[in-house]
Amino acid sequence: MGNPLPRTRHEHILRRIEIHGTINAAEVARDLAVSAMTIRRDLDELERAGQLVRVHGGAMAADLPAVPQSALTNIGVVVPSTVGHFSVIIAGMDAAAHGLRARLVLATSQYRPELERRQAERLIEAGVKGLILAPTLREQTEQDLARWALKQPVPLLFLERRLGSSEMAAFDSVRSDHARGAELAVEHLHRLGHDRVALALMERTPTTPLIKEGHTRAVQRLGLQDAPFRTLPKRYEDHDGELDEHLQTFLQECARTGTRAALVHTDSEAARILELAIDGGVRVPEDLALVAYDDHTAGYALVPLTAVTAPRRDLGAEALGAVMQRVTWTSERPRAPRQLVIVPRLTVRASCGAGS
Repeated sequence: MGNPLPRTRHEHILRRIEIHGTINAAEVARDLAVSAMTIRRDLDELERAGQLVRVHGGAMAADLPAVPQSALTNIGVVVPSTVGHFSVIIAGMDAAAHGLRARLVLATSQYRPELERRQAERLIEAGVKGLILAPTLREQTEQDLARWALKQPVPLLFLERRLGSSEMAAFDSVRSDHARGAELAVEHLHRLGHDRVALALMERTPTTPLIKEGHTRAVQRLGLQDAPFRTLPKRYEDHDGELDEHLQTFLQECARTGTRAALVHTDSEAARILELAIDGGVRVPEDLALVAYDDHTAGYALVPLTAVTAPRRDLGAEALGAVMQRVTWTSERPRAPRQLVIVPRLTVRASCGAGS
């Protein structure tokens, strides 16, 4: 890192404390390649400014008590999978856990409602004080889910699902506004001069209907012309090249209708469309502007893909914070349900023609 200026060192120190709650002076000195004496002087200066509290060997956040704290609060987390979308959400929870004095206890449901409930009840039996659950709504209604949830002895927060029934209004929830994310993509392509925006969607995912809703809403509001729409089979269910056939047909429909822009869910399918387009002599973005919905690997495509980026780390941090507030609520006054919706952002790269 060279010889960082005092301001750079201070920002690094405060960021480390924000994430971890405490820091070790020797570790920071090693990270910044400066002397331990330099870091100790920095800590003294930041303590005088009220931005941290010195402790033996390092420092801690100014708002953390300097006396021994109670044991960590175990919070159960049940998600369909620990890879892809939910892995980053869990990382966001983990980053927030130290400052909240929480310990995550994780289980997966594999998109099976019966396993989901069994995992949740197992965590409650093991002593978790609160539960964060990303429910699978196949084979169960929101009413069924609410009846089950109301019987549980700990606070529940529902994660990354839009739950519209009156029964679910009694519970805390945190989710991405995927419909608005799709609108952002269509609006961006419209600003670039496109009067048609095609849509290709992975079938049967919780996100799919929300992306369709947002795309439709933007098309109607902006007065765009009709454009191709296609649902895509899930890649792991495709054994005969059916997905590539769908993608090829989608490209052909775009060419036939003069459609030069498309929103594609997910980024894996968008990257494959990009490859097929290039193989067919279609230039991206000159002949076809692409925006991916999801941003796991979009930046690594042959032409880096502009993508709707879900606020996954923020979702995790906000969900854990909300359930901890519920767990530690001591007032006799009931706490009203919190239902937080976080808007994704559009990460602009080369595939839409707006630069990177």
